[in-house]
Amino acid sequence: MSEKWGNHKGKIDLVNPSNKRLIDVIVVGTGLAGSSASATLAELGYNVKTFCFQDSPRRAHSIAAQGGINAAKNYQGDGDSVYRLFYDTVKGGDYRSREANVYRLAEVSGNIIDQCVAQGVPFAREYGGLLDNRSFGGVLVSRTFYAAGQTGQQLLLGAYSALSRQIATGKVQMFNRHEMLDVVVVDGKARGIIARNLVTGEIERHSAHAVVLASGGYGNVFFLSTNAMGSNVTAAWKAHKRGAYFANPCYTQIHPTCIPRSGDHQSKLTLMSESLRNDGRIWVPKHIEDVEKIRNGSLKPTEIKEEDRDYYLERRYPAFGNLVPRDVASRAAKERCDAGFGVNKTGEAVYLDFSSAIIRYGKTEARVQGIDVNDMAEVKRLGKEVVKKKYGNLFEMYEKIVDENPYETPMMIYPAVHYTMGGVWVDYNLMTSVNGLYAIGEANFSDHGSNRLGASALMQGLADGYFVLPYTIGDYLADEIRTGKIPIDSPEFDKAENDVKERINKFMNNKGSKPVDYFHKRLGKIMWDEVGMSRNEQGLKKAIAEIRSLREEFWKDVFVPGDANGMNQELEKAGRVADFLELGELFAIDALTRNESCGGHFREEYQTPEGEALRDDENFAFVSAWEYKGENAEPFLHKEELKFEAVELKTRSYK
Repeated sequence: MSEKWGNHKGKIDLVNPSNKRLIDVIVVGTGLAGSSASATLAELGYNVKTFCFQDSPRRAHSIAAQGGINAAKNYQGDGDSVYRLFYDTVKGGDYRSREANVYRLAEVSGNIIDQCVAQGVPFAREYGGLLDNRSFGGVLVSRTFYAAGQTGQQLLLGAYSALSRQIATGKVQMFNRHEMLDVVVVDGKARGIIARNLVTGEIERHSAHAVVLASGGYGNVFFLSTNAMGSNVTAAWKAHKRGAYFANPCYTQIHPTCIPRSGDHQSKLTLMSESLRNDGRIWVPKHIEDVEKIRNGSLKPTEIKEEDRDYYLERRYPAFGNLVPRDVASRAAKERCDAGFGVNKTGEAVYLDFSSAIIRYGKTEARVQGIDVNDMAEVKRLGKEVVKKKYGNLFEMYEKIVDENPYETPMMIYPAVHYTMGGVWVDYNLMTSVNGLYAIGEANFSDHGSNRLGASALMQGLADGYFVLPYTIGDYLADEIRTGKIPIDSPEFDKAENDVKERINKFMNNKGSKPVDYFHKRLGKIMWDEVGMSRNEQGLKKAIAEIRSLREEFWKDVFVPGDANGMNQELEKAGRVADFLELGELFAIDALTRNESCGGHFREEYQTPEGEALRDDENFAFVSAWEYKGENAEPFLHKEELKFEAVELKTRSYK
């Protein structure tokens, strides 16, 4: 396993530097995966066209990542290694990921940090100037590099600087405010895309020898999620309908630390970084009467004695405590709230408390400064300063949204949809089941199994873009050096463009009465109620029937105002929601056919007596790769068997 990636790189075909100038590559998306891939491919000499629907590549949703990025550097000397990062990731994914891909990810992780430091990414540093680390869930070491609570933003600015350099040289053509609406497949090979200029409404044809999807995840199928409101599945879904298998769509991550929903008026949810669980302790009151008093405002959480608090993660999982993986922490919070211990008015919130950390840090600082550790006012002041340095922007964001000071009173948090482990199926080279069509970053399924560990999304995006795809794409493009420019006047381009225009006209000419959001919210409620944190056979069958009915109603009664020949955000949303309505059905079908619980996929029928996920390795140790068979036809399931050679397949435990 440790030699597989090196051997693979040594044997795959390469493209001569002078021949790279003859080859065009399209990259869809400018997050960490897309920007890094575009910059690196251009640096190698390929001609790159890069597309994003935002007004700038810097607006990609990668910018919202807060907590950090993992790498097996072992700077803390706490026993970390490439193998341990590999093992933690496979175990965290509940043994439902492909071993070889995960080992490669761990192997190149250290290179990512070197690359980003060279770009000037301002990672946090210790007093002596060395790069600092902190812990994230599901691990027993500190391997997460971070830049306060805005790591994604700083990493994206680094990748964007590399991309900007290539734009300036002319090796990258940047198409802002363009949305990919179809993939063009010619003789079984991806040869380009159809894109809509979101400012003018013009439908454009773009050809290339290969197409790379770096379009992110599909969490907005739930309507309410921590994703940017523009995040969508359209690029990946169009690829799926053109022949790319869609893998494990039911593997969705519910993040345990998000600001709770406050009402039906909300359009998105806000993440509170997992890094907060390094120092924050999660609890609910032990006694139901205290819960009731908190809800009616007659008792403050700070007035509840220590012995009357239930630190339920520390109680249930003593080895990992508050740093259990996200799926475990989310289900534990739901269990406490379902039992009636939720602390807000809706009963859907638990506390994340920093009072212990403030005292601990304050006493340490007091000793360093020669101040009496019994002077609690001074200890708290010093402790708050330390916490502010670590998490200040996150605390500020929380206070602005909730109007409560988290330094003085515990944060209220509740799980929310955050990330999708499922995605377009890819092989070891990151190529989909369509020749010449690649998927990288969150758009593919490859590395995280049924649950992603915190701080691993940024790692995968940059690994794919900087260090994997630029090698592997050459294996395919080596056979394209004599192909010449791909013409855009072929029948396949004609058909793809006509399909796009026909759909747009259908939206604009529909005489419906309901706005797009009306249907998106209803879809989101079905998904959250029946296909959310816990699922069962009856609910999944109900969801499939309701989604089919809702999709039929959508096409009959959706109303899209305005004009197609210009900027029209309702038209953009309509196309995205139409795709979500198709994905939602496959999502539920996938969950229904997987008769086990694993990671983020929790079937109520399959759990241990303690309420933990109960896998069925004999029957379900495979990747579900779904093939599109046409409108109103049942999708076909391909099974990729998962083989474990470097790790022992066993029940996951964090106790």
